[in-house]
Amino acid sequence: MSEPTALPHKHRLLLLVEDEADARTILCRRLQAFGWECLPHPSGESALRDSELRFVEAVVADVVLGEGRMTGIELISALRREEVRAPVVLVTAFADQQRLKAALNAGAAHLLEKPFTTEALRAVLEKVTGADVDLLRLVNRALSRARLTRKEEEVARLVLKGLSSAEIGQLIGNSEKTIKQHLTQVYAKLGVTCRAEFFHLIFPS
Repeated sequence: MSEPTALPHKHRLLLLVEDEADARTILCRRLQAFGWECLPHPSGESALRDSELRFVEAVVADVVLGEGRMTGIELISALRREEVRAPVVLVTAFADQQRLKAALNAGAAHLLEKPFTTEALRAVLEKVTGADVDLLRLVNRALSRARLTRKEEEVARLVLKGLSSAEIGQLIGNSEKTIKQHLTQVYAKLGVTCRAEFFHLIFPS
């Protein structure tokens, strides 16, 4: 039985990790007005269990998330282990040099100091998710929106590296027929019919 085609999402999906309930609610409401659909969580541990986690296009997380809980900086590594490649914006009330260095070393796309306006956060999100940032982000954004399974995403990324179906099958231990079946699902979810259209969708000329 084939998997259902992913439904188009009007809003971009954002993971918001903030332990203060009021701040979480207000930020979600304001970000929604800017075109973001929020997945709100009070902790990194909770966020990592979200069934929609792999499909987010950006992450906003407080550095300090409560005593004994995972920090925003630690969350970045945990997200990468889950193959979530979305850019992470960390927010903190104490943007000292040491914390800034730790955040950047962990892979944060931006460190935003409190207090900040929602317009400032909006500008940061547009910057870190902009189509002109780099080619990898173009790929990540398109594949996130397609709601691919892990196997479909693996196949899609190998196709973008120029491998044939037979080569992909040999590399990951599947038959060429199985790889072609995965590609059929990938193309359907992306609304394309062939490799050429797939490449043009990801890297528009």
